[in-house]
Amino acid sequence: MSDTKNTAAVATARGSMRARIEQLLAFGGLIVIVAFFSIANENFRTFSNFTAILFSTVVIGLLALGTTFVIITGGIDLSIGTGMTLCAVMSGVLIINWDLPLGLGLVLTVLFGGLIGFVNGFNVAVLKLPPFIATLAMMLVAQGLALVLSNSVPIYFNALPEFSRISTGELIPKVPNAVLVLAAAAVVAAVLLNRTLFGRYTFAIGSNEEATELSGVNVRRWKLLIYTVAGLFTGLAGIMISARLGSAQPATGMGYELQAIAAVVIGGTSLVGGKGSIIGTVIGALIISVINNGLRIMSIPQEWQNVILGAVILAAVYADMARKRSGSST
Repeated sequence: MSDTKNTAAVATARGSMRARIEQLLAFGGLIVIVAFFSIANENFRTFSNFTAILFSTVVIGLLALGTTFVIITGGIDLSIGTGMTLCAVMSGVLIINWDLPLGLGLVLTVLFGGLIGFVNGFNVAVLKLPPFIATLAMMLVAQGLALVLSNSVPIYFNALPEFSRISTGELIPKVPNAVLVLAAAAVVAAVLLNRTLFGRYTFAIGSNEEATELSGVNVRRWKLLIYTVAGLFTGLAGIMISARLGSAQPATGMGYELQAIAAVVIGGTSLVGGKGSIIGTVIGALIISVINNGLRIMSIPQEWQNVILGAVILAAVYADMARKRSGSST
């Protein structure tokens, strides 16, 4: 028995060390990319541009935080982009069209994101649909509902300037409030993942769902909760993007899911589940934002920006597969 415990302890220590190394590699990659663009174009290394990079990271970062939990379980969520758009539209419907108090409207918007996640979780955990199919269907449903609820026109928050200040205001001089929201959300996500039973079961389900269920854990209930929590981050992202734009745009959202998933994988979370970190996800989101920003500053055409970003995603997935093969051979 003691030998078994020692072996498990050694395996855990090795896994923890490997995770730290991967985080350091991701951070090193971020530094290299920043250095490259700083040398390539002097406009990149200005303080205002670094602030812009952090500002642009917020929406992708929030989506990536939520989907980190889902991917650690071995699942996927393709609905976060259009789900975010639907939540943005709901914020406009609740606060502008229905004239609800701002605070209540914000809370209900986040909870609506949780509802989207709950439906995804129900389809995956209870109906046993493959996560790819379940969330793909939700992606289309959310896209359609956003257009229906808004009558296919933007909902503007011009009469409510305090709403925009949620994102663009500055509690700390020269630091947009949106950056503080992302930082707070990252802390909450890290605590959930690393310091709670919720996080332990998230890792357990991703590592070996069958064994976790045989040990007496209600996997169905925990999966439902995991997808719901991920949806809360989607709802928060919907608030932040509508506050940043000053309007709820029903035709946006497509493509955000790929960047968020790429950020999670670049940060070291395994697509096959069982491994991941919030710090890595934040670093991955920063890498995506730095690449997007640097390519724009260098006046790279949009079509080539997409090619380069696609290549980065492929490289991240290949690195994840290489890590998996390396881990299974040791």
